[in-house]
Amino acid sequence: MITLISRRHCLALLSAVAALGATTHHAFAQPVPWSSGTAAPSIAVPPNATDCHHHIYDSRFPPAPSATLRPPDASVDNYRQLQRRLGLARNVVVQPSTYGTDNRLLVESVKAFGNNARGIAMLDATVTTDEIKRLHAIGIRGVRFGTRLPGGAPIDDLAPVARKIAEFGWHIQLVSDGDKIVELKDTLEGLPVPVVFDHMGHLPEPAGPDHPAFGVIARLIETRGAWVKLTGAYILSKSGAPTYADRNRLARAFVKLAAERLVWGSDWPHPTSPADAKPDDAVLLDLLAVSAPDAKLQAQILVDNPAALYGF
Repeated sequence: MITLISRRHCLALLSAVAALGATTHHAFAQPVPWSSGTAAPSIAVPPNATDCHHHIYDSRFPPAPSATLRPPDASVDNYRQLQRRLGLARNVVVQPSTYGTDNRLLVESVKAFGNNARGIAMLDATVTTDEIKRLHAIGIRGVRFGTRLPGGAPIDDLAPVARKIAEFGWHIQLVSDGDKIVELKDTLEGLPVPVVFDHMGHLPEPAGPDHPAFGVIARLIETRGAWVKLTGAYILSKSGAPTYADRNRLARAFVKLAAERLVWGSDWPHPTSPADAKPDDAVLLDLLAVSAPDAKLQAQILVDNPAALYGF
């Protein structure tokens, strides 16, 4: 009996160690394609930390005819290098405008990443319930609509698609400028699913949190369970790297407003940035030390909130 108990304890211990190893990633300094710098983040990255916004590009798949953003290849293996550098365990692959509603590369990528990955597709109003079921089984959890770049479904399809995905617990992810968010206010408030705002709503500088769209987003958080991605600090910043002080002012405003509705993402491989001017992803992750200086807040934004939003 003593031997049996010992074996059971050993097996339990080995299982626990294996589970810990599967969810804990350590950051390692190294170069990564399409990211400047080589250092690991300065903040302590918690187990199960999640990058909630990145893309994969592959020239094997043709771009949508209307797409204007056509970056070079950025592969699953390239992204895994970024995960190792930043110490991230989970990731959300977002369909870029480049491929429009052709989600084949997205599906292939999510499958390659495995159970620690989720995906955000682009779909139009012709999508069937059977197709949504198929995508759900793969790990897709939302549909992206955009008004900033050509590609993807027309914005008029937003409400019809939202009605189709509601029963699956999905959300709408919106990439749109602040002025357009104000214009879409009534439509967004009438959706049967939550809205997730890309890149802090693309609120312009220097207005930042003083822009009218901040109030629209705040109301949607309060009444409709909306979310905001603390991503893309480099895109609209006028103050620039390494502090991105203006965008961090906006991030701090969102943290103060509703830290429980925020997630973080890298936006790797930073498709709107020139090849020789990519941001440093470790610096982007370290911005949380300013906008959310408490370690518990950082864990909430990097681990707990993504688990709730994406079903990890």
